[in-house]
Amino acid sequence: MQFLHADSFLAQGEAAVVSLDSQANVMLMDDFNYSAYRSGRSFSCFGGLAERSPVRLFAPHFGHWNVVVDLGGYAGSVRAGVAFERN
Repeated sequence: MQFLHADSFLAQGEAAVVSLDSQANVMLMDDFNYSAYRSGRSFSCFGGLAERSPVRLFAPHFGHWNVVVDLGGYAGSVRAGVAFERN
């Protein structure tokens, strides 16, 4: 499985801003769900298929958050940049 990953501590309401050059899955998840994602198990996340850029995903509470960009198993490539907006 290939994917792009970035992580940061975010406070409630702070955002991960993802810029894409093509559509892709953009997901924000905590460490527990990121571990499940990497292991191929069922996981929960905020986000999903992003057809437009940029994508803003807001942290629902303070914590360590992981941003994942993938193509959902489809062939191709995507370039992505991740920035974090702080309050």
